[in-house]
Amino acid sequence: MKTKDGRENIIPIDERIPKLKEQRKQKTNKRLIFFLSVFFVLLLLVIYFQSPLSKVNEVNVKGNKYVSSEEIIKLSGITANTGFWNIQDDKVFSNVSKQKEIKSIRILKSFPNKVTIAVEEYERIAYAEKSGHYYPVLENGQVLGSVSDHFPSDAPLLMNWKNAEQLQEMGAELSKLPEGIINSISEISFQPEKTDQNHLELYMTEGYEVSASMENFADKMLSYPAVIKQLSPGAKGIIHMEVGTYFESFDKKDEDKKEGEKNEAER
Repeated sequence: MKTKDGRENIIPIDERIPKLKEQRKQKTNKRLIFFLSVFFVLLLLVIYFQSPLSKVNEVNVKGNKYVSSEEIIKLSGITANTGFWNIQDDKVFSNVSKQKEIKSIRILKSFPNKVTIAVEEYERIAYAEKSGHYYPVLENGQVLGSVSDHFPSDAPLLMNWKNAEQLQEMGAELSKLPEGIINSISEISFQPEKTDQNHLELYMTEGYEVSASMENFADKMLSYPAVIKQLSPGAKGIIHMEVGTYFESFDKKDEDKKEGEKNEAER
């Protein structure tokens, strides 16, 4: 730095030394604070991992409807002695997925030691009847081995199904339908005919019967709400959905039956 007359302004060494000492002191203090901070953090971590706080204290389950929380926790393998940071998500998923009704799993950790197992289950879209027992059919087509002796009311009842592959195929078809249509189906009976080995008879909550085939079943049934809107109020009968779609009144069917019996008698 120069003075007004152009000469260099030289700072005496005795003035610079205090400033240098102060700068060194500040650097030393910063280093000391840094090392002390690291030391205390490490000390706290050691204390934490050696204390009960590092062990799981609480395990909750959410999202489950059919599988009990107790069973999910048991399958997960997470206990009060499990290290909070030792939980392996992949292993928990593998264990809990042994329960067929579990679709997906997420492990949510809340510091210091709370764990929540968030699950998504496959919906039960039907029940297969066999010898008076009812077996849940999942949306992926799997049939559970668990048995209910009570008549189910939360999903359609599948009657007269003896082939496991066809039963799974039916479950897959039902999974394609919106909830509103599934709720309208009370019962699906497997009734093969000579012309159609996959023929189905459906009984609807609105009082109609539906004659259909398992082939393209979901695509055909998507039109059901539109079909019943076109029917006269109070009309009851069979809605045919095998190839084309048309309505056959129960009254007309009875008349045709009586006419056929009359013609048979006259012969």
